[in-house]
Amino acid sequence: MIKFLTFTLLFLGGVTWAWSQSSISGQIIDAETGNPLEYTTISLLQNDSSLVTGGLSDMEGNFNIETKPGQYLIRIQFVSYETKDLKEIQVGAGNTNLGKISLAPSTETLSEVLVEGKKEQTVLELDKRVFNVGQDLSNSGRNASEILDNLPSVTVDVDGNVSLRGSNNVRIWVNGKPSGLVGIGDSDGLRSLTGDMIERVEVVTNPSARYEAEGAGGIINIVLKKQQQAGLNGSFTGNIGNPANYGGSVNLNYRKSWMNVFVNYGLNYRRSPGEGNSFQRFELPDRSYITRRDQSRVRGGISNNIRFGSDFIINEYNTITASALYRVSDENNTSDLWYRDYTLEDVLLERTLRTDDEAEDETNQEYELYYKRTFAQKNRDLSVTAQYRQGGETEKSNLTEYAGLEDLAPSLYQRSLNSENEDQWLFQADYVHPIFSEGKLEVGYRNTIRQIDNNYLVEEQEESGLWEPLPNFSNNFEYDENIYAGYLILSNKTGKWSYQGGVRVESTDITTHLIQTAEKNDKNYVNFFPSAFLTYTLTKASSLQASYSRRINRPDFRDLNPFFTFSDARNIRTGNPDLDPEYTDSYELGFLYNFGKGNIYSGGYYRFTDGETERISRVENDGITYSRPENMSTENSFGIEVNSNLDLLSWWSVNGNFNFYRAITEGEAYGIQLSRDTYTMSGRFTSKWNVPKLFEVQMSGFYRAPQETTQGRRKAFYSVDLGATKDVLNRKATVSLNVRDLFNTRKFRGVTYGENFYEESSFRWGVRQVTLSFTYRLNQLKRQQQRDRGGDREEYGDDNNQGDMEY
Repeated sequence: MIKFLTFTLLFLGGVTWAWSQSSISGQIIDAETGNPLEYTTISLLQNDSSLVTGGLSDMEGNFNIETKPGQYLIRIQFVSYETKDLKEIQVGAGNTNLGKISLAPSTETLSEVLVEGKKEQTVLELDKRVFNVGQDLSNSGRNASEILDNLPSVTVDVDGNVSLRGSNNVRIWVNGKPSGLVGIGDSDGLRSLTGDMIERVEVVTNPSARYEAEGAGGIINIVLKKQQQAGLNGSFTGNIGNPANYGGSVNLNYRKSWMNVFVNYGLNYRRSPGEGNSFQRFELPDRSYITRRDQSRVRGGISNNIRFGSDFIINEYNTITASALYRVSDENNTSDLWYRDYTLEDVLLERTLRTDDEAEDETNQEYELYYKRTFAQKNRDLSVTAQYRQGGETEKSNLTEYAGLEDLAPSLYQRSLNSENEDQWLFQADYVHPIFSEGKLEVGYRNTIRQIDNNYLVEEQEESGLWEPLPNFSNNFEYDENIYAGYLILSNKTGKWSYQGGVRVESTDITTHLIQTAEKNDKNYVNFFPSAFLTYTLTKASSLQASYSRRINRPDFRDLNPFFTFSDARNIRTGNPDLDPEYTDSYELGFLYNFGKGNIYSGGYYRFTDGETERISRVENDGITYSRPENMSTENSFGIEVNSNLDLLSWWSVNGNFNFYRAITEGEAYGIQLSRDTYTMSGRFTSKWNVPKLFEVQMSGFYRAPQETTQGRRKAFYSVDLGATKDVLNRKATVSLNVRDLFNTRKFRGVTYGENFYEESSFRWGVRQVTLSFTYRLNQLKRQQQRDRGGDREEYGDDNNQGDMEY
């Protein structure tokens, strides 16, 4: 906290410093009516057309933009009006007033320009998919985990784990890097990150050598909001929902010609009810019986996220960005878990109720310094990043068991304490140098150091009233990880062909240490990860790409930690300190076609994984089920994916996704052969209607087909969401209403079996959620952008690309 306060004071002191400079002003009017034109874009460009600064006109058409003395090209743009360029405008000391500047209406018809007002909800590219989640009406009031679960080919399972195209070996980044916003455990951090802070989500299915090799299934990058318009602008959002979902967010940005200050803050209070049940049949050496298990739970509490920083534009070639974030959450989770044991003839033997009252507190801090150096030579740049993250999480549970056939009486008192603390350092440098006529050479270095201490204690109360630790479930676990990486990439373009080839080398040093038992495990290895991409441009609107990459999935802290949960004493999940990494070779062939009213991407992919990891369940003779990750042998998976966006009419747009794949897994665990050969698919469809001057309505739904596992099968499930939005206050504000899981069908169901047990289970994290939100925009309307099927072109680009992937 002292580091955080010190950084804050230095930051606030720095941003108050400024120097005097010149400015340029004027008024934009309609050439025919003489009326002022509000929110007109004014850009100050250098002679080479590179952007220096810019701004928007106010409600009266007036603008005032601070800049440095010099000669500029001034470009003035407004929707449905002709663009006007004012050349060789000399700006001296003080203010230069251009007077009234008139714009003539464009010869384009109104119907042709009305469709440009918003970003495409989904932008398809050969190497990644960009999802502008703010355009999805059903995302209002949601957290990051719920937003990811609403994306094509992305799923979030019952434990909050994220998977892509059926693979759960996925890296989650924030603004192109690992971040404290997702916490020590990704699932918990994603649930506390408010969705109103998110600008877009980028999904990379086959990363190149430029990216860290971790994440065999791909990379999901969450990009937070950060405006680039001149002056003060931003947005304020508040939401209420049922079940309890109350929150708000503030996104502010202040930009001058040499400085850009940004602040994001989110506050949320939630209480999410969940439920689950299972039928279990056990055939043990001394007895056989049935257990029916029912659970009701309520999770949630209050969470805060704040991120702030500033871009300091030293000159046209040098930019420094300093940023910090702080996240704190205080949650209380309660659970009532019923066990009812029966004979095989369905005669009740015993009833047991286990209650869990858990207090969960988490804090995360992150500080980052980013430097970017560009050069007079086009496409040549150097970037350096230094980052420090610190996180802590404490879970305290009071557990009570009641037993009896008729009247329940307390029979057992237990308590657990799980304390995790993490420190992580990151240093990264990337250099790009143009070669040939359209090629470039890229080199980079990356080093991460990660240290985690986990103290886990489970105690049971004796008849004397004293608390005694349970030795089989208590330990101190230390995890140290050092990764050193470097990469080299060469790319070029010749005619309609473009290619990229590269290699990344990573040295890994991981040490785990169980303090009580003095068990120490060292994992040291060096790996090479090649990648190759070949693209052929068929026409201006279509292209074909083939790609290959080799990836790794290292066991994470929770995968290796042997103790981390005791809430259900009959079903215990653990880690495996002897787990080895997975290695995946990934191949993909894709075709992208852009046409007048939409685009379509279709592709096939194949993945071969050596050392495939799966969580395997086994039942001991005492009837307790243990589940821990095990290395299988191999997995072959291949499939096809189709994504498409289409504007059916000027007021009706649709987009859809279809993913079909087959997975073949071979291996063994505990001396038992385990395998699967499964065919499955998933699909998602969204339809959006715009009723001019009234409101917008969106309906979306997904379906996930059944899927075989090595120990059973996951059953099918589906869900439908509905949302509506209306602009108010002269389009300065928006009211949104959405219903998540309209038919209350979003639940996980499955079958698991082994040599001595069989289980059918069903679980849901939450129930139908209704959310009402209100957003007010300060000094900005809904973003006015030009629609482009290959991507969205912002009026003001990010000077240091902090919104894009940093590798």
